[in-house]
Amino acid sequence: MDKPLAERMRPQKLDGVVGQSHVLGKGKLLDELARSGQPFNLIFWGPPGSGKTTLARIVASDLEADFIELSAVTAGKADVTKVVERAKRNEQGDTTQGPRKTVLFVDEIHRFNKAQQDAFLPHVESGLITLIGATTENPSFEVINPLLSRSRVVVLEPLKKNEVVEIIKRAAKAEKLSAKRLPGGSIDLLAEMSGGDARIALNNLELAMRLTKGVISPKIIEQAAQQRVPGYDKKGENHYNIISAFIKSMRGGDASAALYYMARMLQAGEDPKFIARRMVIFASEDIGLAAPAALNLAVSTFLAVERIGMPECQYNLFHCASVLAKAEKSRAVTNAMNKALAAAKDYPDLPVPLHLRNAPTKLMKDLGYNTGYEWKAGFKDARGFLPEELKNTDFF
Repeated sequence: MDKPLAERMRPQKLDGVVGQSHVLGKGKLLDELARSGQPFNLIFWGPPGSGKTTLARIVASDLEADFIELSAVTAGKADVTKVVERAKRNEQGDTTQGPRKTVLFVDEIHRFNKAQQDAFLPHVESGLITLIGATTENPSFEVINPLLSRSRVVVLEPLKKNEVVEIIKRAAKAEKLSAKRLPGGSIDLLAEMSGGDARIALNNLELAMRLTKGVISPKIIEQAAQQRVPGYDKKGENHYNIISAFIKSMRGGDASAALYYMARMLQAGEDPKFIARRMVIFASEDIGLAAPAALNLAVSTFLAVERIGMPECQYNLFHCASVLAKAEKSRAVTNAMNKALAAAKDYPDLPVPLHLRNAPTKLMKDLGYNTGYEWKAGFKDARGFLPEELKNTDFF
């Protein structure tokens, strides 16, 4: 059976890789590592279809190493044991090719738990195994520190549209697709719908080729692609990036940007209550005294989301986000809160001034509890309301 088009188009050398110019090319990181001929532990961190597996295979090939590929999704302890045994045989030269290096590529390394990552650590430390990991998640959160400190993290970027176009054109040439059969408009649409993922673009092209023996028109491309899944994982780093952009857009008063990021979250299936909760927090944290009613609106929005649900509660969410973004901002409450918390931490045991203490018994009154305090609106006490050590403190 023929390999998928995306697999057939995978480059075999660094100079055949499209994109990632910040780490490829003469004098750049991966080129220097390849030229050195020395094994180096790497973690490729980037979105799907950005070339992580391709680069790992090329690096292993340049090192003339035994390349072992595991998926963290399916691999277990037995697989780890087999890799270590194979690496020992390679090191001792027990194979027909004599002593050679072992490069272990772990796809989706973030899915290995701590115990599984610990199992590789001594063999990585000893140099028995050169580890290359690939992850779509931030490795500083998902990879144990000992492995991370022994590896070089290579950040890969989503492919630009023109780079995806170049990959599609290469595939068209390899498949002998004439410009008449695959017009420029179809190539442009394939690249546009890929979201910077070369694999998606090539898979869509391959399916489009099967759907018709004639012209691969934009309509055929749309039929093959159906609907692109948003690049958003509710538990992944992009989740935090987009909610951060949403909050910062409201903070900066850019309502259009705030609505765009919220729309992306909702279309990706984010829990609308999560978004509503963030707006309740924002109403006090970033608006506060500048527009106290913002908190009422945010809380009402949260209740509406709970009671109405999707998709109708989108009206409430977009209404609230628009108001919060356009409202005047004040950090006075937030700053005062932080100062108050700091003071309470620094002075956790200061006694309450006697004149502010409750005096339910005669003894307490005789000791001076509640002396001179008058129970009336706006009563100003010359002695103040804070302990002596914090007297005259104004958190605002």
